[in-house]
Amino acid sequence: MIVRVDTPAATGAAGTRRIAPWALVCAAMFAVAWGGNEFTPLLVMYRLDHGFSSVVVDTFLFAYVIGIVPAMLIGGPLSDRLGRRPLMLPAPFVAAAGSIVLALGADSAPLLVLGRILSGVGLGLGMAVGGSWLKELSVPPWDPKTGSGSGARRAAMSLTAGFAIGAGVAGVLAQWAPWPSALAYLLHIALTLVAGAALTAAPESRPATPKEQRAPLLDDLKIPAAAHRRFWFVIAPVAPWVFGAASCAYAVMPSLMAERSGGRPVAFSALLCVVALGCGFAIQALGRRIDTPRSARAVIVALAILAVGMTLGALAADRLTIPLALLAAAVLGCGYGMALVSGLQEIQRIARPDDLAGLTAVFYSLTYIGFAVPAVLALAAQTWPDAVGYPTLFLVGAAVAVASLVLVSTRSRAYLPKR
Repeated sequence: MIVRVDTPAATGAAGTRRIAPWALVCAAMFAVAWGGNEFTPLLVMYRLDHGFSSVVVDTFLFAYVIGIVPAMLIGGPLSDRLGRRPLMLPAPFVAAAGSIVLALGADSAPLLVLGRILSGVGLGLGMAVGGSWLKELSVPPWDPKTGSGSGARRAAMSLTAGFAIGAGVAGVLAQWAPWPSALAYLLHIALTLVAGAALTAAPESRPATPKEQRAPLLDDLKIPAAAHRRFWFVIAPVAPWVFGAASCAYAVMPSLMAERSGGRPVAFSALLCVVALGCGFAIQALGRRIDTPRSARAVIVALAILAVGMTLGALAADRLTIPLALLAAAVLGCGYGMALVSGLQEIQRIARPDDLAGLTAVFYSLTYIGFAVPAVLALAAQTWPDAVGYPTLFLVGAAVAVASLVLVSTRSRAYLPKR
């Protein structure tokens, strides 16, 4: 595959239309995000058709965090040292390897865990390294007409689109197409191979540091900006809510609604994924207008939406009706989208050029704590079935969201970086 891209030297006079460099990185991030979330609507299938318990299935969901977090925390800082290309180019192919293992391991818990870990490694590199590469290609001279914050919005929207479309397609194929345990993964393998081949044409935005100028590797893995007070008082309180909200919408809710989904539990699970992530994608455009460098207004809006979403989740878990489940998923998805884009905007304000990827990796690592929520809720409901139900657990989540909102509100204008 040969892809022609715009470069600072080649843009302009000839008048030919070429692919913008940032679009190639967007495509690769979209592909790895597809692989990260195609598994989610199939959770119901693995529970009903393959005999895994709810706790085990939710553990599969969380397992890819084992791949994501190291890939982000190591890959991000290493890309500040070695350049973006060497760390990001393998990501689509690692994600494809994860889909191969998942396609072969439908009845094997170890293989499903391994496949999820590989998917996580690909996604972790895509989020930390790809997000930083995308941000750097979204400013002049690579993108002369870009606006402020375009990199964060493009990264958030690429990931969310991949999460949503991957889940929707996987759910439809698993419900109605042949080979329900494999076909979705085969499609993803083809997609990632194409995106990975195209990515090789993207230009380097951060050349490797010369060997004689490199600090010791352990020093490069340190991220001084993570000690910034605004990170801990504004960004950290909202970060776990990114995927905490999303996983409640498209992992917890489908499990609760499995017996009330009109005999199509996998398709309904996919629908909840698409609704939640589609709303999350749409609201990110509004996030551009809400966000301001003078306060944490966008983060505050995100937490307020999340508190409402968790309250609606409690109501949906109690009534178990399709309209309430869809409404809760939509509001939780809006909270996810606002939390993601507002957190990335804050990160890109306080990060220095030499630790942008590292700080982005720390932020994403905190967001993935949220994927433990379904397993924790399932374990609590299984351990104390008479004392704790899902409606109560959702209300506890709403209370935590309100507490986070209060904390961020008190520090909204504090520790702002100099502009």
